[in-house]
Amino acid sequence: MGPVAGFLTALLVTVAFLAGAAVTGRMRRIRAHVAMVLGSVVSLGVAIYFALSVGEIYDLEAAGRITPIHLGLARLTTAAYLWPLITGPLAARGKVSRKAHHVGAYVALGLTVAATVTGVMMLMGAEPLHPV
Repeated sequence: MGPVAGFLTALLVTVAFLAGAAVTGRMRRIRAHVAMVLGSVVSLGVAIYFALSVGEIYDLEAAGRITPIHLGLARLTTAAYLWPLITGPLAARGKVSRKAHHVGAYVALGLTVAATVTGVMMLMGAEPLHPV
């Protein structure tokens, strides 16, 4: 599988796991929720791996100003995943409110959508380094 196909597949799997995590979390199906969260973290790691590979075959700077915007947003999004990963177990133990966990989870989800949109914009403006 090539880097672009691998990235897109891993990204779609990540989004599917995130949607599953949101649904199972809202239903308070904790085991299923934890499985979905773990799946999303693993698939996000795979997506990041492939994204770095995509950066090796495209001139991302050719996309212009969207490139630093996307890269900054992608880093922020990855860091934002720490909030729900930390507050989830704490909320389950009653150490923090479930609302604090929900807010963090939805912030990470919203940033994921924003990073996805800017990433697509960046790839659309990028030039392949080697014509296929």
